[in-house]
Amino acid sequence: MPAAPVRRRARRHLPAFALYGEAAAPGLPLLHVEAIQTRSRLYDWEIGSHVHQGLHQVVWVHQGPVQSVLDDSRAADHGPLAITLPPGVAHAFRFSAATDGHVLTFDARPLAEGDDLGLAEALTVLFASPRRLVMTAPEAARLHALFAALVAEHESAAPAPVTLWLARAVVWRLAERAYYADGAAQRGRPHAVAALYTRWVALMETHYREHWPVTRYAHQLGLSAERLNRLVRAETGRNAQALLHARLVREASRRLVHIAAPVSSIAFELGFEDPAYFCRFFKRHTGASPRDYRAQIGPAADAPRTR
Repeated sequence: MPAAPVRRRARRHLPAFALYGEAAAPGLPLLHVEAIQTRSRLYDWEIGSHVHQGLHQVVWVHQGPVQSVLDDSRAADHGPLAITLPPGVAHAFRFSAATDGHVLTFDARPLAEGDDLGLAEALTVLFASPRRLVMTAPEAARLHALFAALVAEHESAAPAPVTLWLARAVVWRLAERAYYADGAAQRGRPHAVAALYTRWVALMETHYREHWPVTRYAHQLGLSAERLNRLVRAETGRNAQALLHARLVREASRRLVHIAAPVSSIAFELGFEDPAYFCRFFKRHTGASPRDYRAQIGPAADAPRTR
């Protein structure tokens, strides 16, 4: 059956969780894996709109249906597929009693510690944006076996290196699939370049709402503005300022879809001192005013409904 329109829930702020329905523990690294059924069953198979600040997430749907809202993108899929969520991405899901799979939520820092920067590159590729990775049957079998082992070790309170190793293996498997999905465009990058670009992305994610100039980002990275622009352009085809603007637009779009708050409030939350300027900025980049964009995309979204 086609999905019914998403329901509107009047909320002024998008909830941020460590695990859905649970507050984060500041400063504590997190690595958690559980069956999709474990949590979604408690909420009638619906996971409402929320974000994970500073945490990456992989939703592995081995079989069965899943409807998803990732920022302002909606999709209806069927396993096997993996959905990868970078930190801060607004998302919602609708599963069913027939959906089988797992959810892996983690802080990337312990996974990358002591690594030769190869994992940092894999994380950068895999979590550059929200992804839906459809898997072949052999890929799905290998990935499902890794998740089964990870769940078993996690539930047995195995030593941290064991669970970290298995979580890294999951990331590597999915990054390999993402490489092929991207046409292997990212292969062969020097590790130092990949690590520097990862640092830029992390710094941008931390400070984009403060409207830092490019020169300040460059200084924090020990680069000139010109060299930072060359680095970013080589990776994305755009300069650093364009990526900063795109990040602000993406966050504004996300909030317009998922949060029932006045446009002026969203403007102030994103560091704009003048809501009128924010409206001009948003329209210049999207072709629509914030109010028109909200009307076109739809109201604040919760999980999609099935009938």
